[in-house]
Amino acid sequence: MAKTEKQIAKDMKLVDAVVEIIDARIPYSSRNPVLSRLIGAKPRVVVMNKADLADPNETVKWLAYFQQQGFGALAVDSKSGKNVNQLLPQVEHVLKDKIAQWREKGMAGRKIRIMIVGIPNVGKSSLINRLARGSKAAVENRPGVTRSNQWFPVGKNIELLDTPGVLWPKFDDPQVGEHLAFTGAVKDDVLDTELLACRLLETLCEISPAILEKRYRIAAEETEGLNGAALLELVGKKRGMLAGGGMVDTERAARMLLEEFRSAKIGRITLEQAGM
Repeated sequence: MAKTEKQIAKDMKLVDAVVEIIDARIPYSSRNPVLSRLIGAKPRVVVMNKADLADPNETVKWLAYFQQQGFGALAVDSKSGKNVNQLLPQVEHVLKDKIAQWREKGMAGRKIRIMIVGIPNVGKSSLINRLARGSKAAVENRPGVTRSNQWFPVGKNIELLDTPGVLWPKFDDPQVGEHLAFTGAVKDDVLDTELLACRLLETLCEISPAILEKRYRIAAEETEGLNGAALLELVGKKRGMLAGGGMVDTERAARMLLEEFRSAKIGRITLEQAGM
């Protein structure tokens, strides 16, 4: 990670603006504070990707929050391409003063260089592939696919610099780590899946017990006073995930729950309120 940070800091001098991609479901937790420090005062557009999985009402509030911070802000779904065509106009807007200076100096048409940054699994490569149709970046639904910095042309006047997803070494707030794990930004094979599912169920109940009622037909009164382990047992029973002796297969139930949350089958959910 230190090597990647050093490279990003070096390349920051080569670009005119930065596009910071975050997960619309966890707009606070998916912002790497190290990247924010490296970006500094460079013109920035915050792209809330995976907006199709997030609560649209909360997304509107977060967009307003980022705009109040002086950033360009945009909600997109890079898989379907929704709103992706609005990104480059946003970049030109945050660079309008610099572009005017270029024109005054006889440099109209100068190429705009943009750095794409974000944590693992926020959809950087999918977004780049939408923008740079002829030059494909590796895309997989797992963190850590992009291994090195790569330039991609977009039309005649724009170049995108992709960078590897970077997580910071220590989460000061344990909730940040949990939220990253819920959404798949942390590799599942280094986690206790059942414990993670228990914490997700507790979090969902805190947001609204109606979430479990709608998807798993668990009435709100059934969840009162239950911890995550008991909630996972209940979800497993409702889905008929029984092992030998009538015991609930909690490992299978945990995998199912995480998959259904990440794909929004449970619903479009934002875990964090604007301005946390």
